Amino acid sequence: MTDKKKLRDGLFIELDAGQIEKFRDRIDRIDEELVRLLNERAGCALEIGQIKHSSGLEVYQPTREREVIDHVHAVSRGPLSRMGMTRLFKQIIDETRRMEDDRNSSGMDEEEIK
Repeated sequence: MTDKKKLRDGLFIELDAGQIEKFRDRIDRIDEELVRLLNERAGCALEIGQIKHSSGLEVYQPTREREVIDHVHAVSRGPLSRMGMTRLFKQIIDETRRMEDDRNSSGMDEEEIK
C-alpha cells in the first residue's frame, strides 16, 4: 500500500507501508540479537566483577572503560557518530558497573540477575 505524505515544505513523498513494515521486522530481529549479545556481555562482566571483588580490586576502572570506547570507535563504520557510540557504550558500561556493584553488595546470585 502506498500513501502520500505532505512534507513541511509542501512537497509530497510516497510512503510504502510494506517497505516500512519490512524494515521494522528487520529492526525487531536486530533488537533480539542485541538483547542476546548484551546479556552475554553482562555475563562476562559479572565474571570479571567476581574476580575483581575476590581480588580486592575496584569495580570502576576508568582506563579500561577508555579502552572499550576507543575500541568501539575503531571498529564502528557508521552511520552512528563517534559521539553517539560513546553515549551508547557509556550507558552499557554504567549499567554493567551498577550490576557488578549490586551483585557484590547484595550477594545476588545469577538467577536473580537473569
